Amino acid sequence: MSSAMNPKDAEHPLALSIGLTARTNALCLGLESGAAEVLELVTPTTAELLSWWFGEDMVVARGGLNFHAGQKQAILNAIVAHEVLGAEHATWGLLDLYQAAAPDALLVGNRMTEVSAPKHAHPKYCFKMATGTGKTWVLQALMIWQLLNKTAAQEAGVDDARFTRHFMVVAPGLIVYERLLDAFCGKLVAASDGTVSGSRNFASSDIAQFSELFIPEAYRERVFAFVRGNVCSKNEIGLKTTGNGMIAITNWHLLAEGEVVDESEEEVLAPGAPLAPEQVVGTVLPLTPGRATGNSLDVLDRRWARGNVLSFLAELPELMVFNDEAHHIHEFKREGETTEVEWQKSLSRIAESKGRRFVQVDFSATPYNDVGSGKNKRKLYFPHIVTDFDLKAAMRAGLVKSLVLDRRKEIGALPLEFKAERDENGNPSLSEGQRVMLRAGLKKLRKLEADFSALDPQRYPKMLVVCEDTTVSPLVAQFLQEQEGLDADEVMTIDSGKKAELGEKDWAPVRERLFSVDRHATPRVIVSVLMLREGFDVSNICVIVPLRSSQAQILLEQTIGRGLRLMWRDPEYSDIKRENRERINAGQEPGSLIDVLSIVEHPAFQSFYDELLTEGLAGTTGDDSDDSSAAGDVIAADLREGFQTFDFGIPFILQETDELRDHQPLDIDTLPPFSTMSLQSLTGLLGKGDTFISQDLQSATLFGDYRVDGAVMNVGGYNDYLSRLTRRISQALHEPLPKGNKIATHLAKPYLQVNTADLTGWLDDYVWTRLFDAAFNPLGQDHGGENWRVLLLQPVVDHITKVFAMALLAAEETLTTGAVDVQARHLSDVPRLMVREAHSVPVSKCIYTRLGWPARNGGLERTFIHWAQADAQVLAFCKISENRHTFARLRYVKDDGLPAFYSPDFLVRTADAIYLVETKAQQQVMHPNVQRKLKAAMGWCERINGLPAEHRQGLPWHYVLLGEDAVHEWQQKGAHLAELLEFARLRPLASASAQVSLI
Repeated sequence: MSSAMNPKDAEHPLALSIGLTARTNALCLGLESGAAEVLELVTPTTAELLSWWFGEDMVVARGGLNFHAGQKQAILNAIVAHEVLGAEHATWGLLDLYQAAAPDALLVGNRMTEVSAPKHAHPKYCFKMATGTGKTWVLQALMIWQLLNKTAAQEAGVDDARFTRHFMVVAPGLIVYERLLDAFCGKLVAASDGTVSGSRNFASSDIAQFSELFIPEAYRERVFAFVRGNVCSKNEIGLKTTGNGMIAITNWHLLAEGEVVDESEEEVLAPGAPLAPEQVVGTVLPLTPGRATGNSLDVLDRRWARGNVLSFLAELPELMVFNDEAHHIHEFKREGETTEVEWQKSLSRIAESKGRRFVQVDFSATPYNDVGSGKNKRKLYFPHIVTDFDLKAAMRAGLVKSLVLDRRKEIGALPLEFKAERDENGNPSLSEGQRVMLRAGLKKLRKLEADFSALDPQRYPKMLVVCEDTTVSPLVAQFLQEQEGLDADEVMTIDSGKKAELGEKDWAPVRERLFSVDRHATPRVIVSVLMLREGFDVSNICVIVPLRSSQAQILLEQTIGRGLRLMWRDPEYSDIKRENRERINAGQEPGSLIDVLSIVEHPAFQSFYDELLTEGLAGTTGDDSDDSSAAGDVIAADLREGFQTFDFGIPFILQETDELRDHQPLDIDTLPPFSTMSLQSLTGLLGKGDTFISQDLQSATLFGDYRVDGAVMNVGGYNDYLSRLTRRISQALHEPLPKGNKIATHLAKPYLQVNTADLTGWLDDYVWTRLFDAAFNPLGQDHGGENWRVLLLQPVVDHITKVFAMALLAAEETLTTGAVDVQARHLSDVPRLMVREAHSVPVSKCIYTRLGWPARNGGLERTFIHWAQADAQVLAFCKISENRHTFARLRYVKDDGLPAFYSPDFLVRTADAIYLVETKAQQQVMHPNVQRKLKAAMGWCERINGLPAEHRQGLPWHYVLLGEDAVHEWQQKGAHLAELLEFARLRPLASASAQVSLI
């Protein structure tokens, strides 16, 4: 049992999340370096996944394609809760999880009674994650974790109740349902006539697109085959023949047994409310005529099959259910009474016979019910929340747009009535308050469109209008077209009955247009009621006009969530977005509207706004902001006229005259034998049977692609040994070995790729005839068992590796064949840079009109730019953009032995040379990684200078590492920058032969 919690934490409504997160973080300390305790407590499959997802080596190798902190915490909390804390329990329910992670929280209020209820008797985890923070990625990672572990257990003949290959993903409605099908199966393929063909392109699925993150390479095809063969749509569950497992994707209507529901409706009626007459009739006469299709056999079959599907799911031996947007599927509380919605009852029925083999995983940005009213209004959170990454945390991390309220004087002067007006016959019309809000939103949208187009003409900001009901939305569209001058194709109305109204065939192109709004100029305005409350995952919603008068905070958070996804993800905008967050936190207006979501203020939501404003997470803009640019001071620096005079062509050596290498055959008889210990002594170190134990065995470093459990190593046989040793020696000769006990095949770059068969043969001959200075039969049984096991001892492995590495290098021959093949990449291949006006300066000796420097710690680069511009001996220069000039990167090996890349700061051309210049603060000059970059750059320049003059612009290339002190000293003495560069350029020693490349 965990140690006592802080009393305040125990009383917190998210006490389970707090306790479990603390436990998880303690177990996962050192996970990045492979030293975490959790790796010893999970299965080898899980340990491999954790290293793949969160190990430092892999995170660096993937660059920007990684889980963020909120996703990482959610995944780790789930694995610790389910696999580690629940490992030794025959039953594992919510009460057990509380006792393991937050026992003190059970003593608060009626929490123990609540979590002891039968509906919480199975494993049950809820992830509280803000909209736009990647809940689907977490869902898919957990599914892969379960699938691979269950597969490994089955292959080993083990029945592990913690894992399953049967999954069901439940969506709250059709928008999310179709988004999930896209995520797992890929997007629908368009037919030649423009209609949707019904088939899906798996390559466009999340699983395929982001497989480098989700799945270790060795398991990739296995996971792909499982997903492609086992996904069942809602109409195929229980009917489609699948392999060993299932991924059923449906919406909540499937679980609404006993209810008559219209699947085109997204809005969920309040459970416990009086039934409508047609619902009563539907329960008595189940074969009632449909509104559109009558007594169609398809309709009647589906209605009959719904009960059969629930029976099918109930009969499955195990199942993991993922509930997306799970606030739809839980109990409803009113006036102190709790009512379970029908689909929650269905889940309980499915779980009834499975025990801990039924796992419920819920995802929601708003996992709570609003209870009470007025001053007594509060949130009642679900008891099984295991992680909390809320909107505020996402805003602080910059993972979603910043939020600002558009407060205009004319809005503030209006009465607090923003509902539509209705005449004596109930016919609605827009109120003046609604008209003013729409005009304010449209004014902000037009400003964004004008300012953003100057930065990027392909960015199309959008406005979302959320209406109070379906009678108002056509009035909004009419107002925008007739009084505000928008064209019909610039306003798109999506109401909750749209699909039923249009039919499947006509709905498909509407849906396609709706979900591709980011890529097209029209529509500019999207009008909806609740159809787009969830699952509408586009990035360009920048203005929201909430015309609904409901004060339910859960609806407000879901409405705002539609616009939170980032629109400007390019790294070059990170500075200005960070400054926006800092200004908002300081109570100031943001300096720009790049990745800022503007909400036209609605008085009904004032308490929600005030909470965010108090915490510095929301800002305000008013009429004065109309005079400033929405893009802040970000401007485009384009290529100048006549840029060719100042361009740099970076040589890429595709094939050198001495590129081809060969090796003379090794003379095995000349290689030294192993003499450290006798064969008899080595045999004495071995254990008996199929495995052996040695306390000092470190072979995992050498043979990283098999598993080591403590000190017990499982090896296939002598041939397998030769194969692994061949691969490992050729890998070691190519580049430094990565950390850890795994060498992924995609990282292996054999030094002798075409000679591996020869190398294996030489190794085999050496073992049989020379290794022990006498004949040795590795397949014999005369040395205490299988003779080949002696070869696995560390001293023997080290000896063989060393002997062959030295022999191969000595036997290398360089063949001079063919002609040098060089191609140049020019900096002008990038026609535009985005710079901050306040942190840039016009330049005349550069291909771009302006050059900029970082807003933080960019003083040295600013000084260098001004000095280069003023120095007559500098003929051309340019600051290399790390984000845009991605081809101008040097490969080097970091201090920890891992390969990495970096971009020098500047390229400078004088009459005598071209310089790669790195500017560094004085205290950083001697940093080990800076020195390693230095050596790599010197080696690269040496190779370039060996090329004919026409391939290097007729000049020698040099590398310069400039410390801050040298720059200021030479500048104060009135020296030329060109003189400093020539003085400070690095001159390679005669023995230098760094093997580097520019990629």
